[in-house]
Amino acid sequence: MTGPGAIWLNGALVPPEEAVVSVFDHGFTVGDGVFETVKVMGGRPFALRRHIERLHRSAQGLGLAAPIGDARLRAAVDEVVAAAGLDLARLRITLTAGVTPLGSGRGEGEPTLVIAAGPLVPWSAETSAVTVPWPRNERSALAGVKMTSYAENVVALAEARKVGASEAIQPNTAGHLCEGTGSNVFVVHDGELVTPPLLSGCLAGVTRALVLELLPEADEANVPMPALAEADEVLLTSTTRDVQPLRMLDGRPLPGVDGPVARRAMAAIADLQARDLDP
Repeated sequence: MTGPGAIWLNGALVPPEEAVVSVFDHGFTVGDGVFETVKVMGGRPFALRRHIERLHRSAQGLGLAAPIGDARLRAAVDEVVAAAGLDLARLRITLTAGVTPLGSGRGEGEPTLVIAAGPLVPWSAETSAVTVPWPRNERSALAGVKMTSYAENVVALAEARKVGASEAIQPNTAGHLCEGTGSNVFVVHDGELVTPPLLSGCLAGVTRALVLELLPEADEANVPMPALAEADEVLLTSTTRDVQPLRMLDGRPLPGVDGPVARRAMAAIADLQARDLDP
């Protein structure tokens, strides 16, 4: 974390230099943990209810239980946001299985819960992406779980950055569009706006859900990967990107922010954020 920030660790705010986790923490040794990233706008978290609900779903997928209730979790988030003193910030809630013996098995220790906030550098209005061949396994026991084990995402994103792109888009094992390394994907074809269903293995993104609720033309449908090459528009959605249309995909020009569907989606999210910070 660079610049100002604040960290809450297992029940209390601590100075960043004192925020340490054991090297035997299962989140560190085997990636046994889940997390949420929340956007802080105007010094307040956006869509926190939805993020907490998804944190619980992810934790249930791993067999973890949060050590505090939702009211205390919200209060801790407020403590971190106030201590960080940032108008625009990235807030991360991380829950792991805690200190355990070395290996895959868990011990009987308490889970680790960390809430950290730091500056958020806004994304550009539009961006470029590439497709990569490594599929998500939609049949995995952890499909759709937002877990801390992100090594696959790191490798795929590194490939994208080699060619100056900011995202890598992945298929699933059926050859359908799944998601980006840190985003959901919407595709426009002949005026229809679709995003893969959750059964594709993609994450149940908060911004994805909001776009589906706000835009009447938005729907869920399987998208064969070759169809991306014929898309009229492609949009990325995520907590920090909001709605970010592609100007280029695999070297093929796209409308970016000039796309009519992109403009409607971006305006809808901006309007929602202006009138309701916890939709």
